Amino acid sequence: MTDPTDDTRAARTAPPGPPRRATIRLLKQLFTDRLALMGDNAEAYGDVVRIAIGPKAMYLVNHPDLAKHVLADNAANYHKGIGLQEARRALGDGLLTSDGETWRKQRRTIQPVFQPKRISRQAGIVATQVEALIERLAAHDGPVEILHEMTGLTLGVLGRTLLDAELGGYETLGHSFEAVQDQAMFEAVTLSMVPQWVPLKKQLHFRTAREDLRRIADELVDQRLANPVENGEDVLSRLIASGAGDGASRERMRDELITLLLAGHETTASTLGWAFHLIDEHPEVGERLHAEAVEVLGDRLPEHEDLRRLTFTVAVVEEVMRLYPPVWLLPRVAQADDEIGGYHVPAGSDVVVVPYTLHRHPEFWTDAERFDPDRFTGAERPPRYAYLPFGAGPRFCIGNSLGVMEAVFVLAMAARDLQLRKVPGKVVDPEAMLSLRVRGGLPMTVHRRERTRRAEAA
Repeated sequence: MTDPTDDTRAARTAPPGPPRRATIRLLKQLFTDRLALMGDNAEAYGDVVRIAIGPKAMYLVNHPDLAKHVLADNAANYHKGIGLQEARRALGDGLLTSDGETWRKQRRTIQPVFQPKRISRQAGIVATQVEALIERLAAHDGPVEILHEMTGLTLGVLGRTLLDAELGGYETLGHSFEAVQDQAMFEAVTLSMVPQWVPLKKQLHFRTAREDLRRIADELVDQRLANPVENGEDVLSRLIASGAGDGASRERMRDELITLLLAGHETTASTLGWAFHLIDEHPEVGERLHAEAVEVLGDRLPEHEDLRRLTFTVAVVEEVMRLYPPVWLLPRVAQADDEIGGYHVPAGSDVVVVPYTLHRHPEFWTDAERFDPDRFTGAERPPRYAYLPFGAGPRFCIGNSLGVMEAVFVLAMAARDLQLRKVPGKVVDPEAMLSLRVRGGLPMTVHRRERTRRAEAA
């Protein structure tokens, strides 16, 4: 006869994980190699892992069904977690860091700006911005820092498409956001135990960056207030209109703008950096991209409808985001006790879904470390929650359509007209911050190429 308390005891069992004696090794990985920390423990202990480091315990979730539970089915129980909590000091209560009713109200305000019909109408702006990028790259004689160029592009696109504003005069934005990410991750791995007043170089940079971002946000709001757009559909206009009716403060608009500026440019710029690295490592992929771009686009700029025709280019973007998801970590905090995969997760626990490890799960991805865009060209797709480059559930990335369109246009136009090659000797390693970026930049040389059409006989 079954003991009726068996299920209760099972539900309160802690997941497996590394022993306490591994604390020093775990701390080292937390500071120096967060991807290995997640990947090694998922491989060693399975799909639910309890990682105890000092006084804190983190629960790693690494299965599509369990990710669905945390991010969608029981999303109300999981608020924003480690890393994003620390980023709140710079980003405030913007869409990325807020929760509950505050988040829902912000999402309702901004959502119309990202409607598919409106984003499709921005294709011409995106293509023109990319065309200017290609011309700048082609004009370089020596190596070019490709991540710097991608950051400039994505900020320019964001300004024109979402804010109806020019961001070209704000050259410090990229550096300021780097300082914000560095500080947020520093506070996360040190459990915020280092006082903010300690004059570390990192913390001094952060203070300067925070003031710079606030100044830029205030200037953008002031410019729009001085030059309002009648029935404006952009984010600035909607934020100002929503604030006029409910007394929302200037601080709230500032928070939203800083958040949008960070999330709107960083993820796409990171994806493009990884794409150029992987294409350089796999020249046959570059040749297929070139052939498709010449065949589909000829000499013209891409249009929104071309997203359905540039099938291999879209697949390359998808595979790049599988191997190097720009949002590599989806951190949450459990608000109440829960059960995940049959294991007890206490209220207050840090729970992390890690797309970087999930996208390499051997049960769902064959030869997972291999770069193979053809994974995404066939009819079969992986389970929905085995692939999460934009998150999932209610907090699914609001800007995914714009980001994909931008990345596809860049790769198609670059492959048609240029070849980008890494500087010899450059070692490319990932750096897991708020986003997954290339550590130390990505210098590349730029070479023009002919727009030769694929032979008819082929």
